[in-house]
Amino acid sequence: MANPSNAAGGRRHVFESFYYIVAFVFIRIACIELCDASTVVDGYRLIQYDISGAPFGSRAASLNHHVGSSLSVHGSDLSRTVVMLYLRELDETFIREYIEQGKPLGGLLIVLPQAFSYDIYQTLVFCVFTKEKKQLADLEQKLIHRPIQYPVYFAFECKDLAFVLADIRKNDAFGQPATATIGRHKLMVTSPAPKKLASPTIINIQGWLPGMKTDQDSSQLPTIAILASYDTFGAAPAISVGSDSNGSGVVALLEIARLFSILYSNPNTRGSYNILFGLTSGGPYNYYGTEKWLRSFNQSLRESIDYAICLNSLSSAKNGLWLHVSKPPGNAYVKKIFEATEEFGLKVGLKYKRINVSDSRVAWEHEQFSWSGVTAATLSRLSDAPNFLENTGGISDKRKFINEEAVVQSIKLVSESLARHIYGKDGKNISIFADKSSLAISPTYVLSWLSLLSETPRVAPFLSKDNTFIMALKKELADHVVEVQLQHNVMDDMFTFYDSTVNILRIYQVAYVTFDLLLLLVIGLYLTALFSFLLIATRSDDEQGRGLKQVTLKKARRLRSRQWHESRSAIQLNL
Repeated sequence: MANPSNAAGGRRHVFESFYYIVAFVFIRIACIELCDASTVVDGYRLIQYDISGAPFGSRAASLNHHVGSSLSVHGSDLSRTVVMLYLRELDETFIREYIEQGKPLGGLLIVLPQAFSYDIYQTLVFCVFTKEKKQLADLEQKLIHRPIQYPVYFAFECKDLAFVLADIRKNDAFGQPATATIGRHKLMVTSPAPKKLASPTIINIQGWLPGMKTDQDSSQLPTIAILASYDTFGAAPAISVGSDSNGSGVVALLEIARLFSILYSNPNTRGSYNILFGLTSGGPYNYYGTEKWLRSFNQSLRESIDYAICLNSLSSAKNGLWLHVSKPPGNAYVKKIFEATEEFGLKVGLKYKRINVSDSRVAWEHEQFSWSGVTAATLSRLSDAPNFLENTGGISDKRKFINEEAVVQSIKLVSESLARHIYGKDGKNISIFADKSSLAISPTYVLSWLSLLSETPRVAPFLSKDNTFIMALKKELADHVVEVQLQHNVMDDMFTFYDSTVNILRIYQVAYVTFDLLLLLVIGLYLTALFSFLLIATRSDDEQGRGLKQVTLKKARRLRSRQWHESRSAIQLNL
């Protein structure tokens, strides 16, 4: 006979197992619905730096706040809200209140059009994003010239962000921005506190094409220096590639080095000038690298420099270029430039700006030469000297906005006028670098290097000494010229930079607190009902077991009584 207590225990075990299975499935479903709804994108943090101890840029990196849209901005307390906006939605009111006046904000995420991404190259209509380019350039200037206490990030448009922002707008349309008690979406960035970069270096690259040796050593020949600053500075260091400023200048220098290396490789066409090529760093910081480079020259080398031409932002030759000088030009090379412009149909203007000895600001690279008493000029599309940290290759300076044919035309202008000056060629209709000749400018070479520069962030303090891009520049220059050297200099301690330039942005879809309370209530009622059911079932089993036990005892008593009576009757019969 089966033991009643064992049967009851088995049923209880079945109920408990069923309870655990149901609870596990319920919790698992809740976790899937509430925790897995997330969007993960790369976020590029606003630069953080100091000038002489004064703070600028974003002063924080971590985020853990709910997200709001443009609909939640006006009239709301956003001190614990990350505002997520498309670039085109940034209006003057928001910029004035939250950036210029420093109104409290939990964080800011600016979503940029894909046209500003350096890894997208499909053809776009230039004029479509011209307005956004100017807007972004103006915004960069406002962001980098003041301290901002909350984290600021940039991200590029994508389907996931568009979906999230549409959902946030839909919720904000009800007039209830996300708070600690009203959920929706939360943006999280887990990042340690930004640290100072220890002893950042700037690296100059130089190489030579020695001139023709006659009865004198080539070191005593006059020298022409050609320079281009290769580094950039922008609101987001990780995406500041500077396609025009100064990627176009670097490309021009490399192509000029390639062309003249062909001429100088033949003794019959080697010029009577040494050509010194310099790829300098520290351009945004008063051309600090150029200053250090010039100081490394001995007196004889400095005195041998007949002229220096600095190449900067050459992407609009068809709209005109400007030759900037610090004193009235008397050099023959300037004359050759203007002669060549007439033949090429290009317009080049002359801008004369005296050096103010009481001002430490260096607006153009050639001014560092002028300080050293060397005649120099800067060729640029910019008609006026830029302000401090302006036009330094920020996040708005992308290849999409470069006229590639104009870069080729600028290279042709510089190389042709330089060759005419070196070889003493006068008059019109002289073309040393004629199209379809062995000395023709190579558009393929120009565009390939322009592509590389347009996808390589080059903010100097974040470039290591063995950076692959710097090594690539050195190798490329060494393929065309001789005595290529790297010059390392510790950056001026007036500038201090901080790390944490790229972080992962995670946007979670979270529930309302009221939903959490409702869920807790439902779970409580479910557990109460299940407990009551199990309790009733257990009591029923116990009562049934006691009833069976009583019946069994009665049957046993009757059996014993019957056996006793039978035994008694048998004894009486025997007697």
